[in-house]
Amino acid sequence: MDQNRMISGAAGGALLLMGLRKRGVLGLGMAAVGGYLAYRAATGNDPVMAAAGLSGNAVAAKPIFVEHSVVIDRPAQAVYDFWRKLENLPQIMSHLESVTALDEKRSRWVAKAPLGTHVEWEAEIVNDKPGQRIGWHSLPGATVDNAGSVQFESLPNGGTRVHVALSYRPPAGPLGAAVAKLFGEEPSQQIAEDLQKFKAAFEGTAKN
Repeated sequence: MDQNRMISGAAGGALLLMGLRKRGVLGLGMAAVGGYLAYRAATGNDPVMAAAGLSGNAVAAKPIFVEHSVVIDRPAQAVYDFWRKLENLPQIMSHLESVTALDEKRSRWVAKAPLGTHVEWEAEIVNDKPGQRIGWHSLPGATVDNAGSVQFESLPNGGTRVHVALSYRPPAGPLGAAVAKLFGEEPSQQIAEDLQKFKAAFEGTAKN
């Protein structure tokens, strides 16, 4: 069983149990979604997509897009330098477990997934302008197909506007994203909170 099906099966089993413990329409809905995920993971078949005349890949082809900005009271070059050292990224993004640089452009990423699982992939930097911008995308065969960019805009007061844009396809498709949200992992809110924490920590370091 591949990693996508393992994640889908774990999420489905948990939802099924939670749904059976609840009463009413919400409980029935959670149990139904959980049973669907568990069945798809166990058999590799997607009855919903088959009934609609679609493949799972047709649905998964629609990425989720997240973006957010924050102003940091530090020079753009200093903020860029921190981000460019990719090993620092788990200090910024709470969904990341680790990022390991393989060479000047390629890196291996490990991210948290629902129910204590994790996914990993390799990425490549495709746009690197020191003090201004970093852009990357995942390499072919990645469990999480994704791309992103961070722009560092110098402000007149010496600060930096950091704009993060991410696009990704969740491992279990759109339904997997819905399950992740049910477990409190809403991506846009998570990125906003991560950037605010980064702002506080980075500005605090500068004052010490």
